[in-house]
Amino acid sequence: MNYEQTLSWLFSQLPMYQTQGASAYKKDLTNILLLSKYLHHPEKDLVCIHVAGTNGKGSTSHLLASVFQESGYKVGLYTSPHLKDFRERIKINGKEIEKEYITAFVEKHKTFFESNHLSFFEMTVGLAFEYFKNKKTDIAIIEVGMGGRLDSTNIITPELAVITNIGLDHTQFLGNTLEQIALEKAGIIKPNVPVVVGEYTQETIKVFEKIALKNNAPIYFASDAQFEVDYSCPLLGDYQIKNKKTVRKALQIIQDKNRFSISEKHIEQGFLNVIKNTGLQGRWQQLGNQPSIVCDTAHNAHGLEIVMNQVKKQKYNHLHLVLGFVNDKNLEDIISFFPENAHYYFCKPNIPRGLDEKILAQKFAQHNRFGNVYNSVSDAYIASKKNAKPDDFIYIGGSTFVVAEIL
Repeated sequence: MNYEQTLSWLFSQLPMYQTQGASAYKKDLTNILLLSKYLHHPEKDLVCIHVAGTNGKGSTSHLLASVFQESGYKVGLYTSPHLKDFRERIKINGKEIEKEYITAFVEKHKTFFESNHLSFFEMTVGLAFEYFKNKKTDIAIIEVGMGGRLDSTNIITPELAVITNIGLDHTQFLGNTLEQIALEKAGIIKPNVPVVVGEYTQETIKVFEKIALKNNAPIYFASDAQFEVDYSCPLLGDYQIKNKKTVRKALQIIQDKNRFSISEKHIEQGFLNVIKNTGLQGRWQQLGNQPSIVCDTAHNAHGLEIVMNQVKKQKYNHLHLVLGFVNDKNLEDIISFFPENAHYYFCKPNIPRGLDEKILAQKFAQHNRFGNVYNSVSDAYIASKKNAKPDDFIYIGGSTFVVAEIL
């Protein structure tokens, strides 16, 4: 198979949470442990930082990778989901994995994948770990896919664990309370491995402290830390303030361990050059002026509340919102964050999990938020640009997949 055929096989033959949702979710680590053994445990040769959390884990992972790159290290970065190209998930020093490597990996192991019914995510994690091992990375930043305890990435023993925050998302898998979700995320805490928690609440701090104590893992709370200088960064979302603090605390612990040489200058340059170094997209990303156009991948209550508050602080005459969601999202937790006095453009992301645009419009109309429906994200986006005046503001979001279609 060539690269395109290989990708087509990956996306169609194996369960993929990104497109299919619940049917692709695996409730234990049996398969990834089987794959790891088959690949001769590549993760055991990796030095890693493991990053979990409801929101911000992508930005946090990219910021960490950028700082290590500025420090002169060979840095693997594993994240999910991708926006435009599967290869975004696996990078070394900002460069995506080679198409030829993916094709060869799948061709070599295809029979094993099929006979053991491995999921898309399990197989991709195996690919990333083997790639980073073969390329001899100095450090690999590994982002959790979902949850933590049962996530396929959770077979690593990292130098440091990071948990950004806890919000109500993926409740059908992770639990219906903050405590339950915190317990799943805290599943990445390993014996004697320090853990940094970005944000906590009264409900979640008890969970983190209990699991850390059980594992004899030193625990640090980034939100309680103080840093004299706030380094500038092209990631402009208000939520990045907390992500940057989490990264600063994580790097402080790495510096204290003396395994890596990272200076304050490296941190400053890493923050400043994060987009250039890693290719991160979709985080309060400005796409145009007059009218101002911004897209953001925030897709749950915790993230959308912050982003919509930032939208409301912008200066504009009229607000245009291009919105689409996946069908397992609890809209009742989200709609109140969006203003009534806005022009809405409802659409469906082009994936099987996409929520029908007519149902979306009906749900919003029940809360006095009205707009038109469109057959595609592209049509909705074009309509918003056609209707907006130079002093208006256009926001595109609701789902990672909506943003992916307009980038």
